[in-house]
Amino acid sequence: MTINRETVNPDLFPFDLVRPHIEKIEAQIRKQVRDFDPGVEPYMEYVCDTSGKRIRPALAILTGGATGELTPDHLNLGVILELIHMATLVHDDIIDGATTRRQVPTANAKWGNGMAVLLGDALFSHALKLSTEFDNQELCRAISLAAREVCQGEILQTQRRFDLNVTKKDYFKMIEMKTGALFAAACQLAAMISESPKTVSDAMYDYGMKLGAAYQIYDDVVDLIGSEDQIGKTLGTDLEKGKLTLPILNLLERANPKQKEQLSKRIIEQQALDLPVLVGIAEYEGAMAEALETATRLVAEARGTLALLEPSEFTTAMNNITLFVDQLLQGCR
Repeated sequence: MTINRETVNPDLFPFDLVRPHIEKIEAQIRKQVRDFDPGVEPYMEYVCDTSGKRIRPALAILTGGATGELTPDHLNLGVILELIHMATLVHDDIIDGATTRRQVPTANAKWGNGMAVLLGDALFSHALKLSTEFDNQELCRAISLAAREVCQGEILQTQRRFDLNVTKKDYFKMIEMKTGALFAAACQLAAMISESPKTVSDAMYDYGMKLGAAYQIYDDVVDLIGSEDQIGKTLGTDLEKGKLTLPILNLLERANPKQKEQLSKRIIEQQALDLPVLVGIAEYEGAMAEALETATRLVAEARGTLALLEPSEFTTAMNNITLFVDQLLQGCR
């Protein structure tokens, strides 16, 4: 089982539709970088250049356009959520011991863990400061809650490493917190800025949460079978760090008693759980396929929530993003 990126149609991702707005968000992020002390600014600029695909700002823009007229507040929301996401990436790389992201050294690899922790903290605090500038304080509270959810999700995942008692319910709770929360916030809060009915903003929350969870499952599969040259970041860290992701939980569930004992022993004793070991287990392919099927179902459910939106180029784009993620998942089969 390998990743085939040739199956993915890039035209499904609405680059042209969101590009002008993303460029404005990029300019605002650069402006925020310049607000830091001159001694700190170069570090922040480096992190901004190595972090993220701007998916969360894109979702805020698309949802804002699908639920009303785009406003400066939609762009501000995108900036804030991206700063929070950047902070989580900096901290994730420290925890995982990752050395590359987007094919360049991570902050921790370049300056050490201590400096990287402080950079992530500075990004978090600056994002929360910006959130207080919304006239609607409900938005500020919701952003703070989403940031807290991300941090709690990471804490729980770190706490449960090498823990054979982790269940699929536990796993979904953790990925909804650490990944789904910001996807959901981007969509729900963009709809709230558009003053959409609660039924619509709740549906957009559901869209973002399920899309985010599906994307995290994809990321977990890629960590096992992807190529670092192709993906552009350090892979294999989940197994090395004892994270029991959905493919591994499926494998434990499917393994015969002897195989399960072998896997469990390696997990408890924190032995290497590299890919050759896993491939040697008969149900490996089935465990991967089951994880991908779960993600595909979540994407289909996310797509179904769009029925509440009026037809528009933005609504079509949100639908196309679900098809884009579907193709990413298909490329792993």
